[in-house]
Amino acid sequence: MRQKFIFLCVFAFSATALGQSNYAVLSGSVTDPQSQAVAGATVELTSTSTGAVRRASTNEQGIYEIPGLQPGDYELQLTATGFAAQKQPIRLEVAQKLAMDLRLSVESHKETVDVSGNAEVIHTNEAALGEVVEPTSIENLPLNGRMLIDLVLTIPGAHVSHGAQTGDMSPLYWRPGQRSAVSIGGNRPNANYFLLDGTTNTDPTFNTQNLSPSPDAVQEFKVQIGSYSAEMGGAGGGQINIVTRQGTNQFHGNVYEFLRNDKMDASSFDSMGNNHLVQNNFGASFGGPVAHNRTFFFLNYEGFRHVMADPMIETVPTLAEIGGDFSNGGMGGTNIYDPANFSANPNYNPSQPISATNPKIIRQQFLFHVRIWVQAWPWGWAGAAWP
Repeated sequence: MRQKFIFLCVFAFSATALGQSNYAVLSGSVTDPQSQAVAGATVELTSTSTGAVRRASTNEQGIYEIPGLQPGDYELQLTATGFAAQKQPIRLEVAQKLAMDLRLSVESHKETVDVSGNAEVIHTNEAALGEVVEPTSIENLPLNGRMLIDLVLTIPGAHVSHGAQTGDMSPLYWRPGQRSAVSIGGNRPNANYFLLDGTTNTDPTFNTQNLSPSPDAVQEFKVQIGSYSAEMGGAGGGQINIVTRQGTNQFHGNVYEFLRNDKMDASSFDSMGNNHLVQNNFGASFGGPVAHNRTFFFLNYEGFRHVMADPMIETVPTLAEIGGDFSNGGMGGTNIYDPANFSANPNYNPSQPISATNPKIIRQQFLFHVRIWVQAWPWGWAGAAWP
């Protein structure tokens, strides 16, 4: 019974892993020079970064499929009895379903056919519309504030939108510093769905992004606009599928610091001469092998520090007003009325609506007050005010 339970747990975990929408799938057919199906041909896929190897054999119809592939660069090797071996590089993108039909040549003597250059990608296995933002774009395109969501705007059909996803409303409805107001394919910004390494990264309240990863921790991401498969049906708008970096057989990393301050800023009227600003955006990432071709690690940290003066203009009472003299109007030139001193308006016309020219009551403005304090020894101070 225990063995059955373990088997079911392993099976469920494997099915979930292969069903994750960040993985790529490679499939196709293998034929001979006469376009006849070749059964039993071996398709071997080797990752150039980790050395991981995946193998598959063609069936009687010459069809093969290798699912659950991490996005990245691979070397494909095709071998079959009586045919020349073939090698060629390919690149798989996030959530890609790549179809590659391969043709073998007859082996006259021992030889290997090396094909240089990546195969031309034709999406024949899916009807989804979308585009992949590749590592080159993530590394080289400028990002003000290092918000990964801004790179979504490079996709055709995406533009800045509005609503609670902008991050400028009540903190109950947004995550500070993680704006998600992007309209994709004409949909509202709350129609988007975010995935991180195949798992849901979407806040269900307003369909905003839960976690905005550092650009240095992201390998690539794909934005699908429409006609996507059922596994991407979390929402009816854009599907933003993010894949994070992983360790490789080579140690690699970086350290960065972005500084912004007030040294070159002009002073505005509202700043009152104090426009102090210091903003530090810093971090580092590092990855590599633990065991060559077997176990890898990748670490990332990003910090943000923001110190800024926030000057405010306030109205304060004058010395005369502090002393009780409101004859020149209240603070800011506004008349101040005594709430306890009012009388009925003898000229009020009940047939007309109440207005500034037809008030129902007349309020009395605070008048000039003089307060004199005298010392009544030894009991303390006493004061009087008039009129």
